[in-house]
Amino acid sequence: MHGITWEEPFCGEGASCYRLGTDEQGNSYITITGAEEHFLTDSREALQQMIRDIKAGAADHLL
Repeated sequence: MHGITWEEPFCGEGASCYRLGTDEQGNSYITITGAEEHFLTDSREALQQMIRDIKAGAADHLL
């Protein structure tokens, strides 16, 4: 599918499982497990920055 290499799912409590993927053109993808045909995409750098921001606490208010 679109040449995306998906990582193993990251699952929280219940059924909230997400997958991250990349392609050979340097794009990154995020989707809900089981719905890989529907995804958000951006650059690999954007995904890396999002992960850094989450680790730094930028999304803590969502918890």
